[in-house]
Amino acid sequence: MLTYIVNRILAMVPTLLIISAVIFTLIQLPPGDYLETQIAEMQAQGENVDQEKIDYLRTEYGLDKPMYEQYFDWVFGLLQGDLGYSFEHELPVTEVIGDRITLTIVLALAATLFTYVLSFPIGIYTAVKQYSVGDYVFSFVGFIGLATPNFLLALVLLYFANVWFGTSIGGLMDDQFIGKPWSVDKALSVLEHLWVPVVVIGTSGTAGMIRRLRANMLDELSKQYVITAKAKGQTPLKILLKYPLRLAINPFIADIGSILPDLLSGSVLVAVVMGLETTGPMLVDSLLSQDMYLAGSFLIIEASLVVIGVFLSDLILAAIDPRIRLGGGAEK
Repeated sequence: MLTYIVNRILAMVPTLLIISAVIFTLIQLPPGDYLETQIAEMQAQGENVDQEKIDYLRTEYGLDKPMYEQYFDWVFGLLQGDLGYSFEHELPVTEVIGDRITLTIVLALAATLFTYVLSFPIGIYTAVKQYSVGDYVFSFVGFIGLATPNFLLALVLLYFANVWFGTSIGGLMDDQFIGKPWSVDKALSVLEHLWVPVVVIGTSGTAGMIRRLRANMLDELSKQYVITAKAKGQTPLKILLKYPLRLAINPFIADIGSILPDLLSGSVLVAVVMGLETTGPMLVDSLLSQDMYLAGSFLIIEASLVVIGVFLSDLILAAIDPRIRLGGGAEK
């Protein structure tokens, strides 16, 4: 097992190097660069462009270098913890994204917790009580949740949050705390605004997870080992928790590879509609403005989370599912 873990960790290095090269190349594909985009916008507005200043900035930002030199400078900076410089914000990337990453992770963790806490009991209940009144009710509500666009639900909840609870519309905190250091009042303001985006983002995920867990549980409950366990006199609760549930959650553990990057990107459309100060809208803006180091930093962090998530999900699956451990041993 130790050899497997070491080999997987070593395989992450070339994987991330290849991904970083692809990311940097894709960001450079649009014609021009950040400065040329700004020049075009200024000329469209009838403003004069100082060519000497543009040439100075191009040299200062390293945009006059060949693409491969820019790439290696960026990668060496990443290895030293330097994510680069944001042209648009005129600040180091670490300073630009710090507060937004914190808010994004808080929002994503809360939405993930909301999804799992709500969907697992309902999914198990609808599987165990198949074709009951509760099954039909929860299935109907689940279909409504799947069919409702997140942005529409966001607009409706924003209205009711403002009318019923007096919560300011949009954002994850009151305007007075934006850009300020963290404090107790700022944290309380975030908690006051957090419930609306958590419900919006978590609703679609909850509805989908209920349907998947119900289908997986029904498949496991119909297998022979469950009938054998009942014949041996084991209690229904012990049978449910020890066998079918452990195997039914395997697909959700495998989803860790996609859940981790979602902690960073979040729901971009919901964030735009609700005016959330998360990383999603900033990533979109950086791609549009060709702020390559800001966009590249977001993408390489997400790629790293995907690689780490897949690695963790494989380890957890091997730990909880004997079939996977035995399969690995058989191959050896």
